[in-house]
Amino acid sequence: MIRRSLLRLAALVPTLLAAAPAMAQPVTLRDIAGREVTLAAPAKRVLLGEGRLISVLALLERDDPTKLVAGWMGEFRRLDPQGYAQLAARYPNAERIPVVGASSADSFSIESALTARPDLVVLGLDGHGPGRGSEAVAQFARAGVPVVFVDFRQDPLANTLPSIELIGKAIGREQQAAEYLAFAQERIDRIRNRLAEAKPTRPTVLMEMRAGGTRECCGSPGKGNLGGLIELAGGANIGAEVVPGALGPLNLEYVIACDPAVYIATGGASGEGTQPRVGPGVTPEEARAALQRTVSRAGIASLAGVKAGRAHAIWHSFYDSPFNLLVLEALASWIHPELFRDVDPAATMAEMNRRFLPNLPLQGTYWVSLR
Repeated sequence: MIRRSLLRLAALVPTLLAAAPAMAQPVTLRDIAGREVTLAAPAKRVLLGEGRLISVLALLERDDPTKLVAGWMGEFRRLDPQGYAQLAARYPNAERIPVVGASSADSFSIESALTARPDLVVLGLDGHGPGRGSEAVAQFARAGVPVVFVDFRQDPLANTLPSIELIGKAIGREQQAAEYLAFAQERIDRIRNRLAEAKPTRPTVLMEMRAGGTRECCGSPGKGNLGGLIELAGGANIGAEVVPGALGPLNLEYVIACDPAVYIATGGASGEGTQPRVGPGVTPEEARAALQRTVSRAGIASLAGVKAGRAHAIWHSFYDSPFNLLVLEALASWIHPELFRDVDPAATMAEMNRRFLPNLPLQGTYWVSLR
């Protein structure tokens, strides 16, 4: 009798093992700051040091990215209300995510962050939330909460794809990350390789960040941020000569003396007056009319690029976004239109929406040209 019972139990063991959930395995990561971080298991409750990092989760978790968010900073809703509205309309749970700060590192609440019970904190090297030098990092360490750093702002050229790969591994979405990385790398290589073969002259480029309004001319990328993408696209960024960091100011006299051959403004969907208007929910007609006002300003209207019709605008939030591949393609097509006649960022965005953002597509006019 006992022997028969043991035999029956032995026969059931394979079935029981197959039905049991697999034990979660630790995940070891090396983040963009070079730190080695180990998670007990793929993260299920992620605290976002910038709310706009939800865009990375949307690339990787295509069912509902908000279900992974334990808490986030509030700059997304404040600085990109149109994009936030699109997210909340699709995923109402976004309205219930705890907000742990406004739009600066000083407003970040470690108490609110820990109350959200995250099993992973994702921070940018710098930006609108706690950065690499923040005391919050030490406080999370004392609480036993792992922190990883990503970067889409300081050096997007070097760090965008590794940051996406890092988050994919952290949340157990390595395959989804690999699919997007292959998609992006193929398009980046097309531009890099064609320029290496053709060796064209590099036209001078001014990218005026957050152009118009009451801001003085001209905020500009330096050697980092979107400046690296200007160089990769075959342009000569006039800001790289004088801006020591990723972003900084240029004076109008310097801009006029450089007389750039290509002018590019950045702006948002709420642009008014002489500000560019591009981004979620904006129509092409609205975007082009706003750009015309932007380039009509004193000093800007006389630039060679503007007089030749080589004037453009692009969504400002791309400066800190995993979608900066679209910026690269737009820049290449503007700076070397003959060489990149077949590069179409609108087609790339449509494919990106279909394959990687089916439930949260980019909808609006994110770039525009004067002609």
